[in-house]
Amino acid sequence: MRSPDRTARFAAVAGGLGRQRGGSAWAISFVLGLSAAAALPPLSQPLAVFVAFPLLVWQIDGSPGWRAAAGLGWWFGLGHFLAGTFWISNALLVEPERFAWLIPLATLGLSSLLAVYPAAACGFARLLRPGLARIAGLACAWTAMEMLRGAILTGFPWNPIGSIWSDFPAMLQSAALFGVFGLGFCTVALAAAPALLAGPSHRARWSVLAVMPLVLAAAWIGGALRLSGAGEEIVPGVRLALVQPAIVQRDKVEGRLRLRNFIRHLDMSRARLARPGVAATHVVWPETAIQIPVAHAPAIVERLIPAVPAGGYLIAGAVRATPPDARPFRVWNSLQVFDPGGRVAAVYDKAHLVPFGEYVPLGGLAGLARIVGVGPGFTPGPGPRTLAVPGLPPFGSLICYEAIFPGAVVEPGRRPAWLLNLTNDGWFGESSGPYQHFAAARLRAVEEGLPVVRAANSGISGVIDAHGRVRARLGLGRRGVLDAELPAAPVRPTLFARVGNAPVALLLLATGALLGIRFRTRRRGVDGAGQSLSKR
Repeated sequence: MRSPDRTARFAAVAGGLGRQRGGSAWAISFVLGLSAAAALPPLSQPLAVFVAFPLLVWQIDGSPGWRAAAGLGWWFGLGHFLAGTFWISNALLVEPERFAWLIPLATLGLSSLLAVYPAAACGFARLLRPGLARIAGLACAWTAMEMLRGAILTGFPWNPIGSIWSDFPAMLQSAALFGVFGLGFCTVALAAAPALLAGPSHRARWSVLAVMPLVLAAAWIGGALRLSGAGEEIVPGVRLALVQPAIVQRDKVEGRLRLRNFIRHLDMSRARLARPGVAATHVVWPETAIQIPVAHAPAIVERLIPAVPAGGYLIAGAVRATPPDARPFRVWNSLQVFDPGGRVAAVYDKAHLVPFGEYVPLGGLAGLARIVGVGPGFTPGPGPRTLAVPGLPPFGSLICYEAIFPGAVVEPGRRPAWLLNLTNDGWFGESSGPYQHFAAARLRAVEEGLPVVRAANSGISGVIDAHGRVRARLGLGRRGVLDAELPAAPVRPTLFARVGNAPVALLLLATGALLGIRFRTRRRGVDGAGQSLSKR
């Protein structure tokens, strides 16, 4: 049990934070948001949120109203998203003479918009009674805002708070039940719970000291038990060769180097196929490995044939386009499968395009130029698709950014046996971005109960099994070919794969309804007391 002196010290800290106003309060919130980002990959220090969130709750407790609390949440979000997405500036430094001036707009502007979501969560929490109700309300609102962030304006569910567990496989297993958003709800509730240590309730303090460690231990033990029963079966007869050419992005976007870039993929593949030992059955190239549309370049088709394994297939990220004189002229960011004769056996067109990266919203909003070098921008494909390729189990196709969307990576009604993610994280250099992107792939593997194979231009390439365990990896910035076996998928899909985010949505609605009832009861009590006093 906490001693009175210890409780008094917590109360003193809480009171000191709550008394701050204006710039000093905003600065504290900003620093707390920055520090909470240390829980994200690659630092992966979850303890950071167990410090930042209680202090944020104490700030909310001391704020004069919901508007002030929303302001604190906005500054917290600004710091958190600046630290979590600063890698975006690296993409603008690929061609600094053209795009460096956009760095403040891209980093501060994006983070300012994203900070609206934590602001709404904190403003909502301030409407509720201090203590358990406020903490539950914050967790509920924070999760609802993350889900909303993943949907509005094509969505940007980057770094949901549940992703802080991506480097802890046992803790990650809960995502198989209720996904990253459910994991995030539990994370915020538990991380904010130490704020109760400053309260007057003896029962609340005991709940922090006893219940919170038990919940964390139960999650870890349950995950460890799930992992202990997980096998390491592989798909027989499949050997993948993942080509990671590590082409720097400045060379990648240089039109005169497109053929040279293609030849690098080709040479690395031929060298792997010529190596004695276990033969590769399928070669995989990353996103936009072929930047010249093969339908209009027969010479490219002839040259890529040596990269196709005998009796196998080459799976490559490739630009696909209509004939140059077609009106309208269209370009797709595609995955294409080539048979031993160089013929295209299957195609998937990327559906979820990156705003201001692969297309400009509203036809050129504010005159912002596209980062990619394709004049008209990419045309979106129809959505998730399961491809059937001889010698492989059916697989779901994901290109780059598409791997960050929970519950939107599998074609409805056609569940694949694994997921293939082609990406080019060379835009982000050797920053936190590629690590966070890889973490998203691990989350999708656990949620869907499907292995994920990832082929990246500059890393991180890897093979992740259906439990989020990394079976093989080629690190960031390294050039090489990663040989890997394909993990087998469990026979039964996960609960999340069957019902998606529905349980979390119901949990949020139920929690919100209970909190709403308590809020109305509290308001009625306050109003009734006021009327009684006025009559006296």
